[in-house]
Amino acid sequence: MFNQEIYAARRQQLKAAVKQGLILLLANEESSMNYKDNLYHFRQDSSFLYFIGIDRPSLAAVIDIDKDREIVFGNELTMDDIIWTGPRETIREQAAKSGIHTVQPLSDLDTLLQQARAAGQTIHFLPPYRADNAQKLSDWLDIPYAALKSRASVPLIKAIVAQRSIKSDLEVAEIEKAVGITVDMQLEAIRSAREGMTETEIAGRVQGVAVSAGGNLSFPIILTVNGQILHNHYQQTVLQSGQMVLCDCGAETDMHYAGDLTRTFPVDGAFTPLQKTVYEIVAAAQQRAIDALRPGILFRDVHLLACEQLAEGLRDIGLMKGDVKEAVAQGAHALFFQCGLGHMMGLDVHDMEDLGEAYVGYTEDLQKSTAFGLKSLRLGRALEPGFVLTVEPGLYFIPELIDEWQAAGKFTDFINYDKVQAFKNFGGIRIEEDFLITENGSRLLGKPLYKTAAGIEALR
Repeated sequence: MFNQEIYAARRQQLKAAVKQGLILLLANEESSMNYKDNLYHFRQDSSFLYFIGIDRPSLAAVIDIDKDREIVFGNELTMDDIIWTGPRETIREQAAKSGIHTVQPLSDLDTLLQQARAAGQTIHFLPPYRADNAQKLSDWLDIPYAALKSRASVPLIKAIVAQRSIKSDLEVAEIEKAVGITVDMQLEAIRSAREGMTETEIAGRVQGVAVSAGGNLSFPIILTVNGQILHNHYQQTVLQSGQMVLCDCGAETDMHYAGDLTRTFPVDGAFTPLQKTVYEIVAAAQQRAIDALRPGILFRDVHLLACEQLAEGLRDIGLMKGDVKEAVAQGAHALFFQCGLGHMMGLDVHDMEDLGEAYVGYTEDLQKSTAFGLKSLRLGRALEPGFVLTVEPGLYFIPELIDEWQAAGKFTDFINYDKVQAFKNFGGIRIEEDFLITENGSRLLGKPLYKTAAGIEALR
């Protein structure tokens, strides 16, 4: 945990933004794998962590703005619990570290909420993303299960997004720690991969780096020789000479802040000439995006700059043709770049995505596009100092998509399908790094990691 003054100040800022009512924050529950006592790794809700700081299950917190009180609800360990888990700090001790000095049994929460409802008090809650918390909210607040997301408090969502989007120096330090561990994870993958190994063997080593550093993964490792599949997790696929490996991974610190990096590297000691050419197109697009990062610019426009750079490179090698800006405006480039350039990052690797992309990545004046490719851009809004985000362009040659677009005759003014056919077994390339938006531009987070083709080959 940070010190209690930080959590108290965060709650005070939240109360000032929401102004009235009662804020209900729920911790996550334990989740069983295949029988009750065999549990998945516990991960606390990030907004609960941000405002309350207690990293244990089966809790709730009430921030009552109207009555100026803060309460943590939860049940202390019984002796039966202690026999299996050992002694732990009490909830009361942990709450005090957060600056909250009132702790009550979880059973008292229902009574408090019924009293608040009877008095006509507004109860603010966040959209639930886990079934157990959704069921509790439905029972406590007498809201149909299916209606919970639509009844979640928009003022609370907007207040939390505004607050969590700006990272403090302490948060940036934790994120840099996570990125540093992620660099070590990438180095393990790049240096250990060899022809004849399986993707699973490499991924196991990569995860070991994260766990050994005292945290865990910020998301399941994406490690594959089929880089054209955007989120393809490792399998028993055997690495073969001539292939490339795409590794997208991230560490989560013990404070639960995330890192997220991608590198693409050859199974052999060097890229083939064609692989290197395509790699350098992606690298140029990433650099163009990085150079554009600054406060006030729409990240959607940074995305489009990267798309234009990708299209220009593809035109240079004959896969695209015509006016680059017009090709991107019409969406022809999305045959090769189907996703967004990046996303916010912090306590979640896709920060605050549970609160809704419409609030995190967009505004009332800037709505998310429904166009193929652009609809997958999670962040479009103007950048502000304190934002932490990823920049991750790529080129992905998806055989099924190529065949569909060619059969439909899509964008024939911009795409040379005859030449694209030769790339159906090429795979995909992505390069990803994490950045802090500063007052004048941006700053790369974490320790450096080679990303040029020559640098990657040197590591191999």
